Amino acid sequence: MSKQNQAITNNTNVEHFDVMIIGAGISGLGSAYHLKDQNPDKTFCVLDGMESFGGTWHMHKYPGIRSDSDLFTFGYRFKPWTGKPIATGQEIMTYLQEVIDENDLAPHIRYNHHVSTAKWCNKAQLWTITALNKATQETHVFTANFLWMCQGYYKHEKGYTPKWDGMDKFEGELIHPQTWPEDLNYQDKTVVVIGSGATAATLVPNIADETKHVTILQRSPTYFFPRKNENPLTDQLRALNIDDKWIHEISRQQILQEQEGFIKTAQAYPNEVKKALIDTVQEHLGGDFDVAKHFTPDYNPWRQRIAVVPDGDIFAGIRSGKVSIKTDEIECFNKQGILLKSGEQLEADIIVSATGFNLSVLGGIEFSVDDKVVDFSQTVGYRGMMFTGIPNMTWVMGYFRASWTLRVDLIGDFVCRLLRHMDDKQVKQVTMTLREEDKDMELLPWIDTKEFNPGYMMRSMHLLPKRGSKADWQHSQDYWSEKEVLPKVNLDDELFSYK
Repeated sequence: MSKQNQAITNNTNVEHFDVMIIGAGISGLGSAYHLKDQNPDKTFCVLDGMESFGGTWHMHKYPGIRSDSDLFTFGYRFKPWTGKPIATGQEIMTYLQEVIDENDLAPHIRYNHHVSTAKWCNKAQLWTITALNKATQETHVFTANFLWMCQGYYKHEKGYTPKWDGMDKFEGELIHPQTWPEDLNYQDKTVVVIGSGATAATLVPNIADETKHVTILQRSPTYFFPRKNENPLTDQLRALNIDDKWIHEISRQQILQEQEGFIKTAQAYPNEVKKALIDTVQEHLGGDFDVAKHFTPDYNPWRQRIAVVPDGDIFAGIRSGKVSIKTDEIECFNKQGILLKSGEQLEADIIVSATGFNLSVLGGIEFSVDDKVVDFSQTVGYRGMMFTGIPNMTWVMGYFRASWTLRVDLIGDFVCRLLRHMDDKQVKQVTMTLREEDKDMELLPWIDTKEFNPGYMMRSMHLLPKRGSKADWQHSQDYWSEKEVLPKVNLDDELFSYK
């Protein structure tokens, strides 16, 4: 008997479920819905380390937290969105609460359960999951036939802040948006926000009016896409009293078609799209503003996510004089703030490091197969959701250049179909296996960095599974092809090894 089976035998409090879902954020709740809807015979449990649902939307507390995707595609396909396209964090939490209530998911969710290990036993054909209940400090053990990983892709407990010289000398407050103090007083304070991504674009206009001044400090510019927080077609349909389900689907399809067209245009005519994006920013800031220096990235559009700016609010802050922007590098911190490499001193009472996050591969959980610890960097990913040598497990990794939730729905359909297929075949185990013709293919980094290269991904690429040079072994990041391909995957292909 293996150590794992001995531990199961000795623990009389083991609970068993057909499916264990890890994470009660937007991925976990969507996956739980699909499982309950499509496979109602399956027992399941959702474990989450936080004290409530929502994941990212529960954790982030900084002012103005909002979506950077429209809610017609960021929302689930099964739950109509009835608000404005870009939503606040609280509106998203209300939406998720409705998903839980309307589908009676609450009895299936266990909060404050931090998962430390997940062990697969080939003999028992079971996962054994160990979790610490942070509220009671008790250890709980669960077994499951299938493991559905929905815990996100970054470390919630600590954001990424580079190490700069002199940080210990700064006499003000240095914070990261990921751990924003709810009692932070920035009234009439001078604030420097380091970073130029979606977080900075969201935070700055939401604190500018109450501060003395806010400076955005960026090493290099980011693309911004200012747009009104409205959808004329949606508003017209609502005025006609069309059913919300129809409005949601029509608006969703319209936006997806527009996004697909934009991506194809950006890939075919990057210079023209780049000029159009920058010209739009120039229109918002006026002809005298140095857009070439502060808002002209050195990469082609869509190699990194474009930050949507609803109603151009960050540009309004710059025009008002309450917000300024500096494109420079940090020489060092000092007592009063930051010394730039150009020699300029930025005074600050508060410095916000909006510099991204630390990627976490499958929640930092220690996985093992027959007591051998899994190194995911030595596995090959099947369409970015299953991995060679790891039985009965799926990872929900969404899209980076389209709404994350689009893939939650697609993977939900795929896993539910796979589970039904296994029942039909009367098998208990499925493992992704390289076919003979795949074994000599070139193995590549998880993501094609020529197409998508944000800092958090580049810093952690060595931790992630490999991708192959063939389509089956790639996370394409292309919703428009996956929505056609995934429903048609032949589950009896030899790369699915059943037992």
